[in-house]
Amino acid sequence: MELRKKSKPEAAAEQSPPAHSPLVRSVVRKGAGMANRLLDHTFALAFRGLVYAQIWEDPEVDMEALQIRPDSRVVAIASGGCNVLSYLVADPASITAVDLNTAHIALNKLKLAAAQTLPDHAQFHRFFAQADSPANIATYRAKLAPLLDEPTRRYWEGRDLIGRRRIGGFSRGIYKRGLLGNFIGVAHLLARLYRIDLARILAAPTLEAQRAVFEAELAPVFDKRFVRWLTDQPASLFGLGIPPAQFDALAGDQRMAQVLRRRLERLACDFPVAENYFAWQAFSRGYARDGQGPLPPYLQRANWQAVRERASRVQVIHANFTEHLATLPDASRDRYVLLDAQDWMTDAQLNALWQEITRTARPGARVLFRTAAQPSLLPGRLAPELLARWRYHARECEGFTARDRSSIYGGVHLYSLIP
Repeated sequence: MELRKKSKPEAAAEQSPPAHSPLVRSVVRKGAGMANRLLDHTFALAFRGLVYAQIWEDPEVDMEALQIRPDSRVVAIASGGCNVLSYLVADPASITAVDLNTAHIALNKLKLAAAQTLPDHAQFHRFFAQADSPANIATYRAKLAPLLDEPTRRYWEGRDLIGRRRIGGFSRGIYKRGLLGNFIGVAHLLARLYRIDLARILAAPTLEAQRAVFEAELAPVFDKRFVRWLTDQPASLFGLGIPPAQFDALAGDQRMAQVLRRRLERLACDFPVAENYFAWQAFSRGYARDGQGPLPPYLQRANWQAVRERASRVQVIHANFTEHLATLPDASRDRYVLLDAQDWMTDAQLNALWQEITRTARPGARVLFRTAAQPSLLPGRLAPELLARWRYHARECEGFTARDRSSIYGGVHLYSLIP
């Protein structure tokens, strides 16, 4: 599997999206000022590599909202693949995972190959839950690499910008890599500088104890002058996968430090850490080492056989979501998962997306998405005649938002096609 080492110009070219790429078209705001366009291009460059080794939308909330059935045909933004594979537990007929990010495409294909090939849950768990064992590299070479297509192998066997083989992340902690992994790493560094022991949250035996730790140690950090200044810089949140346009929606008329404090408070205090794997990712940069902690559904032992047997139902496509829908027949899909991608979109892009969703939607279709701010972003932006085709489940959405353990988003939104 040994490949020649890329030169620095080659590595940089592999990471840099061309100006006409779909990723740049999706992120860079037309008509924005020069400074904002420069920020958008910088985000597009950062987003080209691995962003989420684990994604931050709660799949249990997703499955509750989507009501996936055996005849459901799901189209979802792939991201890190955690939710796509977790949806298999609900037994859909098919899932199409679509993404513009080549690293996410490679990660989804690696997870699917492992689910179909590895002989038992123990090896699957070691590879993606522990994700820091040297044995994973031998497993990759012997069992996974031969099944991967050439672009996926080239990605994992290639090197990142500092010369590390990407597959090596699974021997050193893949959840410490990528934009989000690096962002959390910087947060841990700041915590050490302020003498905060983040592990105390994970050791707290009750919700009351979790809150006591948060109020005593974490909350005061957001009043520090340096933290307030740092979080006011849009580029500082690129590690959360938040582009400049979404930064403005998330902050509103408040200081970003206070917005982030409230979101972190939800993560640290509203859910028992024994049941919230997002808290483990935030406060320990991985899952529980003893194998007894919470995990995404696709990694849980009880779901291993279902994920293994149904993995062949997932198709992974490197494409723009709207452009992919345009290739599908009318009334051919019924579950759509948009993550938070609409926060990036112009009104024209939103309308083009929903025109294709509406055209391809079967009776009873459901569309799920998240927003940085609390309200749904469709009213006032989507053409009235298009929005009128869809029912917004306002009361249910309040519950979905409250139960989303990742705690990052302001709103979880569900629309269904009106018969």
